[in-house]
Amino acid sequence: MKLENRRAIVTGAAQGLGYAIAKRLNEEGCRVAMLDINEEKVCAAAAELKDCFGAKCNVGSAEDIARAVKECAEKLGGIDIVVNNAGILPKSRVFDVTEEDFDRTMAINAKGPFFMIQQAFPYLKESQHARVINIGSLAGRMGGFETCMAYSASKGAVGALTMGLARQLAPYKINVNAVCPGTTETPITAAFSDEAMARLLTRIPLGRLGKPADMAAAVCFLASDDAEWITGAQLDVNGGMYMG
Repeated sequence: MKLENRRAIVTGAAQGLGYAIAKRLNEEGCRVAMLDINEEKVCAAAAELKDCFGAKCNVGSAEDIARAVKECAEKLGGIDIVVNNAGILPKSRVFDVTEEDFDRTMAINAKGPFFMIQQAFPYLKESQHARVINIGSLAGRMGGFETCMAYSASKGAVGALTMGLARQLAPYKINVNAVCPGTTETPITAAFSDEAMARLLTRIPLGRLGKPADMAAAVCFLASDDAEWITGAQLDVNGGMYMG
């Protein structure tokens, strides 16, 4: 197991991509703190895995992040890996996006990862294998095809944070990278219309949607010693939808 005895936090871990990431990390030997706004659901999900626990965290609140990180560090005995996965994807078209839509999307998708890293920093700097993996998006790399512009902007911010924090945390031997999924089978994309999904499929050279397991494998690689000399990277896992 590549990640034996390492301690990880995964946000948005109650279902979909976050659960797949937590499960794969656990299979590779990690103890995982699974965080989500839905406490009941994330605790039930954690109970399905070995040596994991679930806890409530609203990543849109810096205060709640501070509380949750402290709790996780105490229970895990430290932190080696942080995976910032929690996010929302509004369906509003550009002409319909409200200020509330935009602010909430930025708070959860961009502010959340920043303060999660900030609060985890005192523990990460004590780790011999410190890794931060942010979940970005194809939409943050090139604007997206069918996605809300608030979402694209928030994921663009995640990319900028990944590169900036990689530089600023490198003196502490903390690697910061991002996985940028293309359209993936998750509860978020299940809300897409059949027409939108059909259009997206025509844009995927490899001819299928991504699966949560595809992203989980990329996260585990970046969390492992095999990626020791990789930092500031945005790994595109999108079936060829974006190449750049």
